[in-house]
Amino acid sequence: MINAIATRFRQLMAGRKSRIAYFQQHNRKNQTRRSLVLYACIGLVGTILAFLLIASPGFTQQPQPQQTLLVATRAIPPFVIQDKEDKDRLSGFSIDLWRSIANKMGVESKFIQYPTVSELLAAIQENKAKLGIAAISITAERQQYFDFSLPILAGGLQILVRNAENNNTGFANILQLFFSASLLQVIGIALLLIAVAAHIIWLSERNHKEGMVPQSYFPGIFKACWWAAATLATQADEMPKGVLGRLVGIVWMFIGVLFAAYFTASATTSLTVQQLQGDIKSIDDLPGKIVATTAGSTAAAYLREHHISVLQVPKIEEAYKALMTKKADAVVFDAPVLLFYAANEGKGKVQVVGSILREESYGIVLPNDSPYRKPINRALLNLKENGTYQSLYDKWFDAKES
Repeated sequence: MINAIATRFRQLMAGRKSRIAYFQQHNRKNQTRRSLVLYACIGLVGTILAFLLIASPGFTQQPQPQQTLLVATRAIPPFVIQDKEDKDRLSGFSIDLWRSIANKMGVESKFIQYPTVSELLAAIQENKAKLGIAAISITAERQQYFDFSLPILAGGLQILVRNAENNNTGFANILQLFFSASLLQVIGIALLLIAVAAHIIWLSERNHKEGMVPQSYFPGIFKACWWAAATLATQADEMPKGVLGRLVGIVWMFIGVLFAAYFTASATTSLTVQQLQGDIKSIDDLPGKIVATTAGSTAAAYLREHHISVLQVPKIEEAYKALMTKKADAVVFDAPVLLFYAANEGKGKVQVVGSILREESYGIVLPNDSPYRKPINRALLNLKENGTYQSLYDKWFDAKES
């Protein structure tokens, strides 16, 4: 009996252990499945996040400090100046400014030169260069295709002309004086005074028995006009005989002396102004003239908008040459560039006249959505705050244009 109970107890215990083992094995399988599902979910989320991170522009286009940036530029003094012996050795305001910006950003850069602004912009668009700097105007049209940094300089368009002594001959200046509005005004006043004086003399002398003019109006008034004109020029050869006529004659002679002095001073002043300024002083004087500028520039577009005849050349140096050889009457271009030329190579030969035709700002040009725009702007602001920018400006503009 006891043995039977013991045997039954062992059987029950063995069955319980087998059930416990079964449940434990089943739980382990469930835990394994849950772990596999959890790991699969984590892997899927990680894959999606990695794909989104790689696909984002900020990840793929982050500036690399070790990367050498290709910087497009073009020779345009005083922004970019080529060394006379080594064309690849550059200096100038834009060159010095970019080197300071690159130093702040911690990047290496290399300049690539292009002959025109159109080719420079094309290089940026075709990804041959990461950015461009020279004297590149920020315009609404260019903003459609490019990004720009904060302005690096404020300027605008202005007019360059030959000095008057290199422009007209003395005879041409005299002819221009005779047909000037100021001289025509003086002549009109003189004719009016002559007519008034002639009538007074004719009225006072016509009834005098020894009067110098005939009694009849014609030809008496003609002789009176002749006398008034001769006296005004201080060349009178006959004097009135009557008392009233002589009183008028005395007053008229004083008027003649004053008029001769005024006329001489006015003519001298007009000739002096012509010698100093020439006949082009503002945009209003350009219609009918030939104006040189560079092709593809904002100056060329401005002149076309105002229906002014434009001589377009590849480089600004060719525009200067056209002006000096009288193939062009004026040059319209960026004011800082013209002022630099007039104060240096063109000193005594040319001059900048008039006010700014249209204000413009110059900036660093970049492709759209360029990752370098914000670092460049931060560096530029820092250079302005610490005085470096002002030092560069004084170096290349204040001293060079004085």
